[in-house]
Amino acid sequence: MINKTKQTSTAKLEVKGKTVELPVYSGTDGPDVVDVKRLYAEAGVFTLDPGFTSTGSCESQITFINGEEGILLHRGYPIDQLAENSGFLEVCYLLLNGELPTQPEFKAFSGRITQHTMLHTQMDRFFDGFRRDSHPMAMLTGTVGAMSAFYPGAMDSSDPEERNLAYIRLLAKMPTLAARIYKYNIGQPFVDPINDLGYAENFLRMCFSITAEKYVPNPTVIRAMDRLLILQADHEQNASTSTVRLAGSSGAHPYAAVAAGVASLWGPSHGGANEACLRMLREIGSVDRIPEFIARAKDKNDPFRLMGFGHRVYKNYDPRAKVMQQTVHELMEALEIKNSPIMQIAMELEKIALEDEYFVEKKLYPNVDFYSGIAMDAIGFPTDMFTVLFALGRTVGWVSQLNEMIEDPSQRIGRPRQIYTGAAKRDFVPIQERR
Repeated sequence: MINKTKQTSTAKLEVKGKTVELPVYSGTDGPDVVDVKRLYAEAGVFTLDPGFTSTGSCESQITFINGEEGILLHRGYPIDQLAENSGFLEVCYLLLNGELPTQPEFKAFSGRITQHTMLHTQMDRFFDGFRRDSHPMAMLTGTVGAMSAFYPGAMDSSDPEERNLAYIRLLAKMPTLAARIYKYNIGQPFVDPINDLGYAENFLRMCFSITAEKYVPNPTVIRAMDRLLILQADHEQNASTSTVRLAGSSGAHPYAAVAAGVASLWGPSHGGANEACLRMLREIGSVDRIPEFIARAKDKNDPFRLMGFGHRVYKNYDPRAKVMQQTVHELMEALEIKNSPIMQIAMELEKIALEDEYFVEKKLYPNVDFYSGIAMDAIGFPTDMFTVLFALGRTVGWVSQLNEMIEDPSQRIGRPRQIYTGAAKRDFVPIQERR
């Protein structure tokens, strides 16, 4: 599975009068990489790459991104094909196992997920310790980590069977946890899962059904939720995925590693981007104020920037955004919300970004966060739940990447280096002698 790179050439680096030869490898696609593992041993120097923007931390066969061309592949399959033709659990199987499932394989896999959707009754007591206005991500970070207390077998991450069972439990229980967090915030009783419903429908029912009324699912909303989860399933070595890999490299159990990923995702520059985008739309307030904010976005001296436009990786149109754009329009049609102020502002901003010379030249296209925030708002989720929904979809990517890392014999405990710029060695002076 691992170590399928091919050495294509050698790079020569001259350091302090010494020439070091470093192998250059090629993968299936994407740029070649220079292997610097032996650099310190042979030349006594490290590389410096803040943010690791030019550093490959691992070899992976899960997800490929070409930001220049706007390509996102999961196990070789384009994201738009998966979002259009498959369901979330089928994508989960693909990411975890490397191939799309046959009908018997999918039935067995989805059956295993269904068997583990319930939470231990003691887990519900955790919520009583939170304030009612606790941020949903604070509760998710704590409760995911707490799952390890109920499944002590998962402590041995070297056991493939226990590890795989932990992955199944995380995929199965994350919707139940997320729904309980939502219900706790709004002061409604918890709703348990029903095993004859699909993954997305079950989650929506746990969030929005109440005992006083019969829950009537909307097929368009269910499909939109399923697509949201697919589009958020994995995105290569981003901040939260790298955090999960780094935590797991120490031998930490899957629940601890995923809890670390949840904490990393919480940041507004990562999973919180769609929440920030919707807050921006509400700040704009009305369509007639859009020119004012567009002018501010173009002003280099104004700290304001439009959220949901452009992407650190994609220098072309985000392929996930195309799918999400279609989904947003379907939701608007099905839920009859075309005339809402938020939707009107969003659609006008979308039009400007696709036509205005400034945005087109800088390739500031609407990204997936722009559309997903609108979609989640249309479905009925409050903004502070958006990142929880992101974590719900991303869990399968985290556990797939974690498993790949554990099974890779070349991986060791993560230990980034640094360049030290602090004080030089000095002698301690007793406090009474300091001036």
